[in-house]
Amino acid sequence: MEVEETGEMRTSWSGSGDTRSVLCDHAGKKRKQDLIPEPVIRIMEDEEEEEEEGEMMSDHKDSEEPSNKKVKPVTKSNSLTGVITPVKTAALKRIGQSISRSISFRTDARPLPPGPLRPRSKASSFPRRRNSQCWSDTVESHDLTAKEIKRQEVIYELTQGERQLIEDLSLFMKVYYEPMLKLDILTESELGQIFGTLDSLIPLHEDLLARLERLRGSEKTVGEVGPTLHDWFPCLEAYVTYCCNQVGAKALLDQKKQEKRVEHFLRLCQESSFSRKLDLWNFLDLPRSRLVKYPLLLKEIQKCTPPDHPDEDTLPDALELIQSIVAEVNKKTGEAECQFYRRGLIYLEESQRIPEIHQSRFLYCHGELKTNKGQKLHVFLFELALVLTRPGDDRDIRGQMFNVYRQPLPNTLINLEEIPDSEAGGGGTFRGAFTGGNDKVKNCFRVSSRGRSKVNPYCLQANDSFSKQQWITCLRQAIVQSRDRTAHTSQSPLSLPPDPALCHIADLSLSSDTDMADHTCR
Repeated sequence: MEVEETGEMRTSWSGSGDTRSVLCDHAGKKRKQDLIPEPVIRIMEDEEEEEEEGEMMSDHKDSEEPSNKKVKPVTKSNSLTGVITPVKTAALKRIGQSISRSISFRTDARPLPPGPLRPRSKASSFPRRRNSQCWSDTVESHDLTAKEIKRQEVIYELTQGERQLIEDLSLFMKVYYEPMLKLDILTESELGQIFGTLDSLIPLHEDLLARLERLRGSEKTVGEVGPTLHDWFPCLEAYVTYCCNQVGAKALLDQKKQEKRVEHFLRLCQESSFSRKLDLWNFLDLPRSRLVKYPLLLKEIQKCTPPDHPDEDTLPDALELIQSIVAEVNKKTGEAECQFYRRGLIYLEESQRIPEIHQSRFLYCHGELKTNKGQKLHVFLFELALVLTRPGDDRDIRGQMFNVYRQPLPNTLINLEEIPDSEAGGGGTFRGAFTGGNDKVKNCFRVSSRGRSKVNPYCLQANDSFSKQQWITCLRQAIVQSRDRTAHTSQSPLSLPPDPALCHIADLSLSSDTDMADHTCR
């Protein structure tokens, strides 16, 4: 079919031995025309179908005299090429399109086979989201019970977690460490302090992955997993060095982020597809996050293990071992954090160097608070003392320095008072201090000292209600623990051993609103 410049439409078909060409004008009229060598629709007609089916109608809205004449049907078509040839003007093109839409072909012809699908563009090799595949997706059939299926799913999750961690850490070293070293964005010494012993952790997890893969049978099921984990868990003692280094690594990284070149590089990496919107510190914290997940996975495996299974005897020992390793890592990390911030304190007076600060082994929490005059302070709640500081302008390789503000308070002498929001905005020290009006001030509490009249009470305001509750909870725990420690020390000449149940609290940081929401005071 073809639309020419004269506005006419030509239809050509092949019948029994002859070929006819018909020109149809806009009104549907047709007249004979000599054959032309132009592309046409080739139609093989059936004489019986010729009388029963097929009617071609043209009802263009601009037509003055629609035609009702019957036209021989289109029954079988080998090609659709040449139906409408290109037109030379926009007006004729619109007419041809309208005519094409107005023609209805009613036919029993077989549909054309679907054309080949166009291949999609290659997906990024760094997907933003993990592929959430389950163990059941990897097997075609099985005859396991629901409990055993759950057990296989957890073991598969353990295996996949190792594989993903190895991929992340290897990629992390390749796209962060190596480019920053080659481009001289950070020195080798600075990169060594920030990355620590990260590269040494990758072979450890590759070893566990290889062991777990060897346990999978021909049916992709894992039988006994307890002995393998129990033999491998001692390798995780290497995490003590890595996690203790993270305290200084975070401080140095925050300091270097202030440099424009470093900030620009890290921002480009975070916006790239491989990062999955994770920043540099998220990658550095992946090993620690993986470490604390092992006890949870083992508990799930143990829960799904039948009483008569061989793992019933070995899993408890493996679970006890990994819990002791995690506790040791938390304890050493807490001590390293306490020492790090203790070294950053600058005493303005010699009387501020109270012994409780140097005797503290860990931090309960630390973060930003405000005074009744709206002055920002950085407060440290050590194991045995509460220290109020003002961030200093001086920085060194150890991080930011903090000027001690007023007199530190031993935790045994602290009186804690929670100030309701309705009272904080009334009279007294808080009126108008933060808002300049009569609006009530929220999220406030007061700390004072027993038996030391020269130490004035400190009225402090947290950033939000969550922060306030965390501070109050930690302060109460610190007061109770300090008084119990003092009581036991007075009764016994021997000092109390470190309490491992409290050392993990050093992981809690209240340094910002964002960080505060991600931590829980235990």
